[in-house]
Amino acid sequence: MEKEVKYPLLETINSPSDLRKLPEKQLPQLCKELRNFIIDSLANNPGHFASSLGSVELTVALHYVYSTPEDKIVWDVGHQAYGHKILTGRRDRFHTNRKLGGIKPFPSPDESEYDSFVAGHASNSISAALGLSAAATLEGRNEHVVAVIGDGSMSGGLAYEGLNNLSATPNNLLIIMNDNNMSISDSVGGMKQLLISMHSSKTYNKVRYAIAKGLRKMHILNERRANAVIRFNNGLKAMLFRKHNFFEGMSARYFGPINGHDVHELVRMLRSIKDMKGPRMLHIRTTKGKGWEPAEKNATVWHQPGIFDIETGERIVTEGGSPRFQDVFGETLVELAKADERIVGITPAMPTGCSMNKLADVFPNRCFDVGIAEGHAVTFSAGLAKGGAIPFCNIYSSFMQRGYDNLIHDVALQRLNFVLCLDRAGLVGEDGPTHHGAYDLAYLRPVPNITISSPYDECELRRLMYTAVQPGAGSFVIRYPRGKGTLVDWRCPLETVEVGKGRCITEGTDVALLTLGPIGKVMEEAVAQAKKQGVSVAHYDMRFLKPIDTDILRKVGENFKYVITLEDGTVKGGLGSAVLEYMAAHGYTPKVEIMGIPDEFIEHGAPEELYRLCKMDKEDVLRAILKFKEK
Repeated sequence: MEKEVKYPLLETINSPSDLRKLPEKQLPQLCKELRNFIIDSLANNPGHFASSLGSVELTVALHYVYSTPEDKIVWDVGHQAYGHKILTGRRDRFHTNRKLGGIKPFPSPDESEYDSFVAGHASNSISAALGLSAAATLEGRNEHVVAVIGDGSMSGGLAYEGLNNLSATPNNLLIIMNDNNMSISDSVGGMKQLLISMHSSKTYNKVRYAIAKGLRKMHILNERRANAVIRFNNGLKAMLFRKHNFFEGMSARYFGPINGHDVHELVRMLRSIKDMKGPRMLHIRTTKGKGWEPAEKNATVWHQPGIFDIETGERIVTEGGSPRFQDVFGETLVELAKADERIVGITPAMPTGCSMNKLADVFPNRCFDVGIAEGHAVTFSAGLAKGGAIPFCNIYSSFMQRGYDNLIHDVALQRLNFVLCLDRAGLVGEDGPTHHGAYDLAYLRPVPNITISSPYDECELRRLMYTAVQPGAGSFVIRYPRGKGTLVDWRCPLETVEVGKGRCITEGTDVALLTLGPIGKVMEEAVAQAKKQGVSVAHYDMRFLKPIDTDILRKVGENFKYVITLEDGTVKGGLGSAVLEYMAAHGYTPKVEIMGIPDEFIEHGAPEELYRLCKMDKEDVLRAILKFKEK
C-alpha cells in the first residue's frame, strides 16, 4: 500500500520556477497545503505564527507572477515570510528554523538569493526597495522590485521617509500594503469598485501609457511634468469622489483595497500592474492567523505562541518557578503609578511583550502605545517629562538603536527626568542578530547626563525603578534580559539604591570578578566551584555602568593582579572597556580579561547554546578564574 502524500503539490515545489509551472487553478490547493505545512511545523518548532498564516496567498501570488530571484521581493520585518522561505528551497530544512545552525528567523541575503534584503526591524522595506529599484533603473535593468509592508510597520517614520522620496527618485517600485488590522482607505461602494477595475485594466493602462509615451516623445511631458500630472490627476479624483488618498499624494498610483486571501484576484491584479512605470501602491486586506481559528480571534497571543496542540488548539505553556523580568517590571510599574500620579508608561507597539499592558489595565489614560516608532517614543516621552510627567519608556534593547539621536538630543541634553527601560538586553536567543540586545551599554556609555544601570535580580529591578523616580534622578536607564529571573519571592520592599554604587557579593583575595546585571547572579555557582578548587574570588555586582563605582575599582586595582569583567553585551565599549580605562588612567596594572559578546554578529539559537558559543557561560567563567591557579 502506497504511503499517502500529505502535501502533494507543495512537495513538488523546490523553487519558485516549479511554482510557475502550475496551472493557476491549482493555486488555491497549494495555498491550503502551504498553510497547513506552516501550522504543522510551528506546533512543535515555535516561531512567528499569525503573520505568516495571513500572507500565504500573497506569497504564492508574488512568486507566481514575478520572476524571482531576478525580480526582487523585500519583506518588511519578516514575520510574514515563512511561506516565502518554504517556497524558495528551504522546505526540507524548515524544521531547523530558529535553531542553532538552522534556517535564520528572518529573511537574510546570507541565506538565500531569494532574500533580497535583511528584514529584522520594521519599516525599512520601502526605503530599501526604493534603492534597489532606483539602482535597476539607473543601470537599465528590466527588473521588478516589490516591497511588502504590514500596516503595523506603517507607523514607523522610516516608512514615510521612503514614501516621501518616491516622487524624487526614478523608480518602478510596487509597494504592497498588507492591511491586517487598521483601515487605511475605506471602500466607497460601487464607484470605488469601478475605479479598482478601471485602474487595473490592461486596456486602460495600455492606453494611458501610450499617451504618456507619446507626450514624452513630443517633449511635452518630462519627468517633472509627469509627476505634476500624476498629482493633478490624484487631486482631481480626490475632489470628484470626496476622498483623499495619502499614497497618491506621494505620487504613487494607488490600487485597492482587494481581498488578500483570493489568490486568483491577487494574480490578476499583480499581472495587471506589473509592467506599469513609476511607483505604485497595492492595498490588500488580510486576516492575521488566517486558517487557524484561535489565531484569527486573538492574533496578538498567536503572534509567537510557542508549542501548541494541533488537535485542541491549546497552547502549551510552562507555569511555575520565578517570574519573567518583564512581568516584574509591569507589576512594579503599577505599584509605583498608584503611589505617584505623575508616572506614565510609553511603549512602541510592545505592550504585551514588555508587560506595559498591566499599567494599561489599571490606568488606561496613563499608558501610551505609540506604534512601531521608537524615535517618536523617546521624544514623546521627553515632551511628557518636560511637561511634568515621569515617563517610563520601555523599548527592546535592539530596537532602541533607532531612537539613539532622540535620546541624545531630546532627553540627555535637557537633563530630563526620564526612565528608559531596555527589555530584551543581551542575547535573546532564537530571534538572532537583528534582535540581540548587544550594543546598548556601548552606545549609551558616551552620552552625558544619563545613568546606566542593570539589576542583579528581580528585587534589584524593583529598587532601581523606585530609585529612578526619586527627585533629582534625571535620565535613568535600566536594562534587563528576556525571560525568567531567579527569584520566586520577588515582592521586596521598594527602597532606593545609591546611584553609582555597586556591592560586594563574595569576599575574596585571589581574583576579582566584576559583573553587571543578572548574568552575575548566574555566576555565583562558578565562584563557589572556584573556591572548592582553591581559588578565592572577590565577586562585585557593579549595578551601574555610569556612573561607575570608582571605590570598587580603586580597591580592585590596589589589591588584585587578575581581574575578570563579565557583561551580557559587546566586549567593545561596555563594562570591560570602562574598567580598563580606569585602571590605565590611575596607574593600576592588573591583568584584565573582558568576557562578553564577541565583536561579531551572533546567530540564532537557544540562549544556553549562544552563551556557550560566546564563551560566557558558567563553565567558561570558571575556566577563566582557574587560570590564576595555573599561573
